[in-house]
Amino acid sequence: MPKILEVCAIDITVKKLLLPLINRLEKEGYVVEIACSIGEKVKALEKKGYIFSFTNIDRKINPISNIKSIIELYRIIKRGKYDIVHVHTPVASVLGRIAARLAGTPIIIYTAHGFYFHDNMPKIIYKIFVIIEKLMGKYFTDYIFTQSQEDYESAIKLGIIDKNKLLCIGNGVDINKFDYKNVDIDISKFKKNLGLPVGSRILCFIGRLIKEKGVLDLLNAFKNLIKDYSNLYLIIIGDKYLHERDLDTKQKIDCFLQDDKLKNRILSTGHRDDIPELLKISDIFILPSYREGMPRSIIEAMAMGKPIVATNIRGCREEVIDGKTGFLVNVNAPDEIYKTVKKLLDNNDLIKRFGINGRKRAKRLFNEEKVLEKELKLINSLIKKKGCS
Repeated sequence: MPKILEVCAIDITVKKLLLPLINRLEKEGYVVEIACSIGEKVKALEKKGYIFSFTNIDRKINPISNIKSIIELYRIIKRGKYDIVHVHTPVASVLGRIAARLAGTPIIIYTAHGFYFHDNMPKIIYKIFVIIEKLMGKYFTDYIFTQSQEDYESAIKLGIIDKNKLLCIGNGVDINKFDYKNVDIDISKFKKNLGLPVGSRILCFIGRLIKEKGVLDLLNAFKNLIKDYSNLYLIIIGDKYLHERDLDTKQKIDCFLQDDKLKNRILSTGHRDDIPELLKISDIFILPSYREGMPRSIIEAMAMGKPIVATNIRGCREEVIDGKTGFLVNVNAPDEIYKTVKKLLDNNDLIKRFGINGRKRAKRLFNEEKVLEKELKLINSLIKKKGCS
């Protein structure tokens, strides 16, 4: 049977993003294996039967470490004799594609969960990353999946890869799992178990705790919001150990969490597996990122019938309809976040209407099954075309 290697930097990406695709491919008869850095999620995944090969993959540019990763990935790929190497996440996608081409892999696919270049970076840095993507697209890639339509159009406009080697697959979630009606919890009891008052109103953030996710802008806005709302709380869901990538932001977040006026109003949960339940008890979902691809967290919140406050950037503006399913704000604008959240908190009818509209939009456009069908159809056609067995 055809063999596929899924490559990403860390095991959390496997658990959070890749398992639906891996499960679907295996169901269709493919042999699927995974290459990533070893992490705390691996043991549980291996117990379920997922097959891993481990190599350290830095999530930043580090020439010596990156070259070592290419060599290790080359050995894994050469030994595994894969028909397809499918790469994810910025640095891992570059290293994995180089290794796969050197190993003679018949088909190399890159899923752009969000091109690394974006409008809010310096122009010279933007151009450098575009050049890298063009070189990778020309010499090391057979096909690119984009999750956002904006990335698809950018890839064509910038000449990253031929249009006939490009497909926008979108992004999606399990619409039934993320359905308010299907999440069976006692909201009051659930809040109590988290240490939150029964009558509290809750803002929710999900993401890595680094500067580019806008978490500091949210905290600054929240600092002012609690002056107006005595029953307002903030849940921050994100892996705490990822702080190490951004120590300055870690220190600033810690200062907020230790502030006497804030510490009892903010719940920093770390990684959680009960996202539908946490979204169900929330009133508003907020993602003030500086850079995104096609954020899954917004889709999850919309599917759960929650209004969204997000920045007007790639991905977010494709998911959120300003004034209908939520509000879009400018990047790095705590005051605007404050005013926008306040507008929602003061209008329960608006919260309800945006939530209903968001759920309808998620069901129509962001159903995970439709995304998987697009991927599978293209992978099947590439396998057939290459004559892989």
